[in-house]
Amino acid sequence: MILLYNGILVNEGVAEKGFVAIDGNVISQVGTGEPSAQLMAEATELVDVAGDYILPGAIDDQVHFREPGLTHKADIESESRAALVGGVTSFMDMPNTKPQTVTLDALEAKYERAAATSHVNYSFYMGATNDNIDEVKRVDFTKVCGVKAFLGASTGNMLIDKSSSLERLFSEVPAIIAIHSEDEAIIRANVERYRAEYGDDVPVAMHPLIRSAEACYECTARAVDLAVRCGSRLHVLHLSTAKELSLFSTEPLEKKNITAEVCVHHLWFDDSAYATLGARIKCNPAVKTVADRNALRAAVVDGRLDVVATDHAPHLLSEKEGGALKAASGMPLVQYSLMAMLEMARDGVFTPAQVVEKMCHAPARLYRIARRGYLRKGYYADVVVVHCNPEGHVVSDADVVSRCGWTPFVGANMHHSVKRTYVNGELAYCDGVVNEDVRGSRLLFQ
Repeated sequence: MILLYNGILVNEGVAEKGFVAIDGNVISQVGTGEPSAQLMAEATELVDVAGDYILPGAIDDQVHFREPGLTHKADIESESRAALVGGVTSFMDMPNTKPQTVTLDALEAKYERAAATSHVNYSFYMGATNDNIDEVKRVDFTKVCGVKAFLGASTGNMLIDKSSSLERLFSEVPAIIAIHSEDEAIIRANVERYRAEYGDDVPVAMHPLIRSAEACYECTARAVDLAVRCGSRLHVLHLSTAKELSLFSTEPLEKKNITAEVCVHHLWFDDSAYATLGARIKCNPAVKTVADRNALRAAVVDGRLDVVATDHAPHLLSEKEGGALKAASGMPLVQYSLMAMLEMARDGVFTPAQVVEKMCHAPARLYRIARRGYLRKGYYADVVVVHCNPEGHVVSDADVVSRCGWTPFVGANMHHSVKRTYVNGELAYCDGVVNEDVRGSRLLFQ
């Protein structure tokens, strides 16, 4: 039995001194204060964390690990390694790979690859298209996190835009339908407007005006209306605007059929950062105004936004060259997502307990993940120890574990770092060293 003690337990809404005991692949005891002398004596390994945070592993419900077909910039092994180093112990990967994950065979091939190579726990979305709704209905959603539908033009021919296909998806599929929501017609009109002004070299700072707040709101409003009409379980990914927040409720998560996610970069950056970071922060939907950012932060606190994730989407820096029309959209984030949220907590934007709620507890409840997301007796021992360094560490590209080799957080002074990550009770990462033998497990859903 491993006993982590003398730490600050951040779990179930509180942050106080406590301990966690790990026996095999599960948590055997959790408590506040000091562990008993008997528990100390029974432990085969004592780990004094010396005041560091003890957290549940983060669960990221939106990543693009690029395998198969795009492995020159990332794969399941490399990006799950980055997740491990960042305290993310479970991920849910998107279907816009090559080939796209739109058949059961393609879906299971990704699970087989993850079983062999992933350092953390994993699940994969089934992708929806205009033509594969019958195939989607064959999925066993106790073993698959949900369905992904692109309602905007983010990934080419995965766009689902036929009303008959959308009606079938929303009314016939008994699973979480996670959507990318931007209006294609509005985006196209904006592209032509700015191309007429700038030619083909539109500055990257125009990206949030091309993929505008209006494009986000119009598409999300239609999706919410369709979900209400069909009684669907809708989850809107990566909200980026203040206006969209009016479409969501502050009710407790368990009472909602329609939920929303926000990503770390939309909480951290605003459009002033294009001047210094350029295409490094180009993503879809775009990073928008400081007013949008501040409204999103407030909605994390008041409950309109249910989970915080990353939309981790690595590209090579060479693919990020060019302006708003040419640079690839997306950025690597899993290594620094939890650290960035704790940094915002340090600055008073959130509390550490709110960070754990939105990155660990809420994803587990929203997706009904079996026995994960909390520090609880009998739950799988996905546990993270985070150190706070008062001086901080200035992030550089040299620190990046993701294969793409860069980060949008370059130059940021981060005061937190992951010291230890346990995955299913195994010490998978400790003080800069990855245990190459540890593999995660397939997530299961109740």
